[in-house]
Amino acid sequence: MRDYVAPIQGDVQSSCMFEPPSIAENIRRVEKKLLAACQRAGRPEGEVKLMAVSKTHPAQAIADAAAAGVRLFGENRVQEFQQKSLELNGLGVHVAVGADGDSAVHVHLIGHLQSNKAARAAEIFTGVDTVDSLKLALRLDEAGDKLGRRLPVLLEIKVSEEAAKTGLEPASTELADLLERLPDLRHLQMRGLMTVAPLDDNPETARNCFRELCQLRERFAARYPGLDFGELSMGMSGDFEIAIEEGSTLVRIGTAIFGSRPKPA
Repeated sequence: MRDYVAPIQGDVQSSCMFEPPSIAENIRRVEKKLLAACQRAGRPEGEVKLMAVSKTHPAQAIADAAAAGVRLFGENRVQEFQQKSLELNGLGVHVAVGADGDSAVHVHLIGHLQSNKAARAAEIFTGVDTVDSLKLALRLDEAGDKLGRRLPVLLEIKVSEEAAKTGLEPASTELADLLERLPDLRHLQMRGLMTVAPLDDNPETARNCFRELCQLRERFAARYPGLDFGELSMGMSGDFEIAIEEGSTLVRIGTAIFGSRPKPA
């Protein structure tokens, strides 16, 4: 939006101020791009869900996005969201946990989770999308048992060579063991897989990672028919259109909705 600013008395210059787009406007832009990517891939728009990644942004930003129609959010840290959840209650935004209704917002943990924080994560998050070890899965199952709920989870798979990336290696014994054990973990609701592509100027790098996860999903679904592999969470602000073309069912969008992350104080 462009606002004309009248010159100050005695000043011969005038200037224009530009307001940054609102969160609602950013959401509409992302939704248009999401729809266009679905059309290019020959997929119905309803096959791809939008997650607004609100990590490091204030509770008010979540409230604004919720007012614009977003119902699914991603947060990185247990302690950070624990405080935000209290603030959201004060803003009239209810976070769905367990069997809460569709009118509430759903907030998933999308950052690395230490197993010693599993119990608290199960209490405050709707789901955990970054299960990357058998130990963590066992802790979350135990927490779900104590809370009397089934916790939706995704397995985080590492399909890039970046050392900093977390996740289960596709050919690892631990992943195989976890997939074998999951049917017995009655308080976890297995929903699918997630991955993070490396930052690279070449879009084919991300495309290859997304394609590999899609192929892994097909192999795992054939090998473990009792597990649900329906969700493929892949694609962020810089590569979500490619991810949709390669089969993503859930894109995680932060910067394109909320802007750059606030710098630490």
